[in-house]
Amino acid sequence: MLARLRSYLPTAAIGLLIVYFAIHAFTGDQGLLTSGQRDATLMAKTQELAALTAERQDLEKRAHLLRETSLSRDLLEERARSLLGFADPRDYVIRMKP
Repeated sequence: MLARLRSYLPTAAIGLLIVYFAIHAFTGDQGLLTSGQRDATLMAKTQELAALTAERQDLEKRAHLLRETSLSRDLLEERARSLLGFADPRDYVIRMKP
């Protein structure tokens, strides 16, 4: 009887390995059941990337307007007033914390 059980031992070990890997395929960090969390994270990161891309494009546009070849008087005046703290006497200044 013991000899008959020993013949099934490799099959049982392989079966247990298959069950072990199947459980981790469903519930592990990269498992099938966590795909909803990955999708939500991917969506949030995609939105963050879009916002950062828009901010970068705005900054590139503003930097281009401050170059010597294409200087914008309005942007230059805005930057000078914000950096130096000057204002026209006819302006209303509302100070806000950054």
